[in-house]
Amino acid sequence: MGLSVAISSEGLLELAKSRTPADRERLLLGVVELCDAGDGAGAAASPQIQALLNSIFLGLVAGAEREIRKRLADKLATATWAPPALINVLALDEIEIARPVIAASPLLKDSDLIRLLVEATIEHQIEVARRPNLSPAVIAAILRAAEPAVMTALAGNQTADVVPADLKRLVDAAREIAALRSPLSRHPKLTDELALQLYAWVGIALRQALAERFRLDPKAIETAVAQSVQEAYHGAADDRGAVVMARDGEREAMEERLIEKLHAAGQLRPGYLVRALQEGRLSLFVIALATLGRFETDHIQRVIDSERPELLGLACAAVGIDRSVFPSILELVRGLNGGFPGGGLDGARRAIGAFGPVSAHVAATAFRQAALSV
Repeated sequence: MGLSVAISSEGLLELAKSRTPADRERLLLGVVELCDAGDGAGAAASPQIQALLNSIFLGLVAGAEREIRKRLADKLATATWAPPALINVLALDEIEIARPVIAASPLLKDSDLIRLLVEATIEHQIEVARRPNLSPAVIAAILRAAEPAVMTALAGNQTADVVPADLKRLVDAAREIAALRSPLSRHPKLTDELALQLYAWVGIALRQALAERFRLDPKAIETAVAQSVQEAYHGAADDRGAVVMARDGEREAMEERLIEKLHAAGQLRPGYLVRALQEGRLSLFVIALATLGRFETDHIQRVIDSERPELLGLACAAVGIDRSVFPSILELVRGLNGGFPGGGLDGARRAIGAFGPVSAHVAATAFRQAALSV
């Protein structure tokens, strides 16, 4: 066979005797070119040649330098003749080497991809979620693991074979994972019903895009948003449609877990405070503000129940809220908290004074000291 003769040719034999990185790279790439050329690819499919190639490649790759492995991965990313064992080795290599193989290799089966989701790093898992034409089996494995970054990559993969039930799970998860919302709003399989559900959790720009794309009924939008606020703040409906009221302790624990997840993922930002208030979730606002400022939750609660809105202003200034945004925050808090923090218009003016020419650190220190006396 042409391939067998080529592999045993004098030039390759000389390279095989060498231990220098340059010669090892030339040998690896030379074998690749031989297999790609002419009828080499067809010959490489035979069991005998596969066994030989497997032995050659794995033996050389085991001691190969990073750049050699990277070039080999680039060369073999779309090859149909490469030994599957070698492809799996490269797919588990460091991410810059593994990326082209995970993205394109036709030799990676669903079982191989699921193994990567279990054994490899987050970066590898994200690349699996981005792989074109991902199968339902791999999608199910991603959803079982429920890793936010990997789910977000899946949401942005418009070629993935996402069934309606899986898309609903992604939309449900978008309630807590903000990064999912933008790619899901553009997903080609998003239905009117799921768009309406997603609408309640996204920002203004995405709401406009959803409303235009699906021509959402204003009355249905109002109902969906109201229901979302009620479920988030009080509880969710059971299988019979009855609202299950979450006890205060349970709701607080759920909200604390949500904030912890957002904070750990780097998704908890000052803008989230406004969104929590707009959704009617005052206790979530309290927990989020305390987490952002590293304050005691009890101190934030005592301040919003007091007659001193300027202390709330200090806390907001400490976490990066802009002076121009604070009046809206104060109005929303008062609306959800029976008019507190009090002080009326005079108190509101005092609160704006908290946004003076001081650093966030100084504002935080001043808040902690003042909150002790409330």
